[in-house]
Amino acid sequence: MEHLPNPLTGQLFDSPVPPGTGWPGDPATAETAVAAAPAEVRHLARTATTLEELDAVISVCRACPRLVAWREEVAESKRKSFADQPYWGRPVPSFGDSSARLLVLGLAPAAHGANRTGRMFTGDRSGDWIFAGLHRAGLATQATSVYAGDGQELLGVRMVAPVHCAPPANAPTTTEKATCSGWLDRELALLTEVGAILALGGIAWQAAHTTAVRLGWKVPKPRTPFGHGATSTFTRPDGREVTLVGCYHVSQQNTFTGRLTESMLDAVIQQAWECAHHTSSGHPHTLDR
Repeated sequence: MEHLPNPLTGQLFDSPVPPGTGWPGDPATAETAVAAAPAEVRHLARTATTLEELDAVISVCRACPRLVAWREEVAESKRKSFADQPYWGRPVPSFGDSSARLLVLGLAPAAHGANRTGRMFTGDRSGDWIFAGLHRAGLATQATSVYAGDGQELLGVRMVAPVHCAPPANAPTTTEKATCSGWLDRELALLTEVGAILALGGIAWQAAHTTAVRLGWKVPKPRTPFGHGATSTFTRPDGREVTLVGCYHVSQQNTFTGRLTESMLDAVIQQAWECAHHTSSGHPHTLDR
């Protein structure tokens, strides 16, 4: 197998990257438990007591054979423009503040983006847009995000996804989404301070509703249709409210055509941030960021 240098550190890695070999930000070790079936996903998710433990077991999951085969095939064949780089080629864990008040919910890693760099929304045009928008809002320390280990940090924000592996044609199956759901369920249980979820696209909007129902949260009926700037308020079993805010996806299809502009993105990030800092009584909650 060919060993290639990490663009930031110069260290040589296989593609895909074995856990515990020194990749920047790798949460796993060679001893991290590996889920090889849906029941094992549910068990490992349930028993993770911290986000760090959860990130580790997510990053070595092998429960969906089709996704494992695809992500590793991409990591080995590579895109021509990245042929001189090692690819992460594993499930991509969530990224950001462990005390987040705002979640940014996507769908799945991009084959030559996060599947290459090892960090959510990093290394492709969609990531360029969302990180730049968060930086303009003061919620990211850098305007760009090119590779795990580049110093990027999120402030009060965490990026999550219903599916952690790059899927063929960007389309995970219903079974694959169901298998991966245990990870997101546990993450939301551990993220007790979340006050808002920014859903990037209609698929993320629906995934947020499905997850909320699965967790026993109260969801408005009928459901609010997805739209840019649309909102819906969920209520956790403990009475805390979480506001879902819709945003057109930061895909090139939307950003190149002008369906989503920088000003539109900035406005909806600000809207979500303000929603994240209101208590269930409707009064602002102050949080240093």
